[in-house]
Amino acid sequence: MDPQAFIRLSISSLGLRFPGRVTNAAYSFSSPCSCEIRLRGFPVQTTSVPLVSSPESTLDSQSIASSFYLEESDLRALLTPGCFYAAHACLEIAVFLGRKGSHCGIGVKRQQIGTFKLEVGPEWGEGKPAILFHGWIGIGKSKQEGKPVAELHLRVKLDPDPRYVFKFEDDTKLSPQVVQLQGAIKQPIFSCKFSGDSADQVTERRERKGWKVKIHDLSGSAVAAAFITTPFVPSTGCDWVAKSNPGAWLIVRPDACRPETWQPWGKLEAWRERGIRDSICCRFHLLSESQECGDLLMSEVFINSEKGGEFFIDTDRQTRAPATPIPSPQSSGDFAGLSPAVGGFVMRCRVQGEGKSSKPLVQLAMRHVTCVEDAAIFMALAAAVDLSIEACRLFRKRIIRKSTRHSL
Repeated sequence: MDPQAFIRLSISSLGLRFPGRVTNAAYSFSSPCSCEIRLRGFPVQTTSVPLVSSPESTLDSQSIASSFYLEESDLRALLTPGCFYAAHACLEIAVFLGRKGSHCGIGVKRQQIGTFKLEVGPEWGEGKPAILFHGWIGIGKSKQEGKPVAELHLRVKLDPDPRYVFKFEDDTKLSPQVVQLQGAIKQPIFSCKFSGDSADQVTERRERKGWKVKIHDLSGSAVAAAFITTPFVPSTGCDWVAKSNPGAWLIVRPDACRPETWQPWGKLEAWRERGIRDSICCRFHLLSESQECGDLLMSEVFINSEKGGEFFIDTDRQTRAPATPIPSPQSSGDFAGLSPAVGGFVMRCRVQGEGKSSKPLVQLAMRHVTCVEDAAIFMALAAAVDLSIEACRLFRKRIIRKSTRHSL
């Protein structure tokens, strides 16, 4: 299997300090600071910036504040000037003092302190590790003195992050072939065998269960599987699968010591969140063989039920969410017998919304795949995510017909 070239642009070691008397005159160390990280063609990322009050303070270079993953087409777009763009695209980090929002019904405006800019250059496309910037830099300008208002500390780094790219050739429930994509070349890798009723056939029922997906290699051997262990049923008083009682899949792989038996690898839970735009929440735990370690929560992602979206396992993106810190995989047992990992991107799976032909597209970090069987377990997980969109569809409400009596 040949990987496709990707690079990871990471911003880490963020810190902010106010030199000299500016700190006491205009700013308070109790005020929160944040930044917006912008790169043309990508969604804006927002993260907090810690204030540094002591010269002796050290900043953790391993703490990733933001990451962008770029493929060849992204790099070409960034390096090509357009009609409405500047000659060179830039990585921009705008730093703000205060929170964005409202207090007691009154709008609160953030104060922009300054902006750090770094031009996209040819070295971005060389596919080699490179530190683009590391250290302190002045941002903003004082009107009275013309000196920087503050100093921002950051580390901007490029790392090659090659990926394997796979695609289901048809809907998961139609038992499609799975191919690897390398440019315009499609190479068959797996076949996917689905068993169980489709969602349309069970809309009148009050549970969806018995669904199973097996992933077979080219020789026909089953190398991974996913099956429903907790049925998808509507919660009391409603017609949807709620968070209080989610449906669940068990993701398994063959047991190397016991032929024709399966070893649990992961658990995927899914439920429906109601709102203006309904979403399907997919929560994935990596199962541990040790009772002391317990199961590891690796991902919790909301997918638009109508338009679809992305399920991902990415420790950088997850750890930025304050509600649920996600641990980085540390040992070879954390992922399908894979090599030790230091965190970052693991998997991304693109699925469509309800009633649409999905044909999931899956990307895997090369460092997590040492053999074909390693990739198969992620294909089983991707199939379970895709089928969860259907399993969480609204149930039809029961129609109670009242009998009527006609007087003669």
